[in-house]
Amino acid sequence: MPNRQPAWRNPWVITWVTILLAFILISGIRIFLAVQTNPGLVDENYYERGQSYEKERLSRMARDPGWQMRIKAPDFIDIAVPVVFDFEVKDKQGHPVTPDEVTFYVYRPSDVKQDFSLPMEKVGEGRYRIEASFPLLGVWDILVSVKNGEDEYNVPYRFSAGVK
Repeated sequence: MPNRQPAWRNPWVITWVTILLAFILISGIRIFLAVQTNPGLVDENYYERGQSYEKERLSRMARDPGWQMRIKAPDFIDIAVPVVFDFEVKDKQGHPVTPDEVTFYVYRPSDVKQDFSLPMEKVGEGRYRIEASFPLLGVWDILVSVKNGEDEYNVPYRFSAGVK
């Protein structure tokens, strides 16, 4: 009977054990980073906000005035360089509308600490403008909120700062 080597010396066993250990190590690192760098983007009162969501949504849809809202963003947005965003509000017939309040909300999907909001400046009938800068490279979400009485209408826009 030939002299047999232990299984741990077989190159196939060594390769599979190495792959398994690398997978476990990488998964552990990813779990650690996910817990340590949590951006906290979940609303603390998510249950209460969700209770009447459907009812409020249907009510808002019934009162929807059919406004045409559009964000005009620059073609390129660089890091830490102020850029101008324009916003237009028109009614169904295309006539300018002047709502009670227009707010420019900026969200950083990966870091809630970078979020901010600014009131937009009225520059004409149904036209608003804001100058803002974005300090970090990557994805940003904009939400222009138009309030008219108790009703609120939103227009989203997503872009990547510093990316051509």
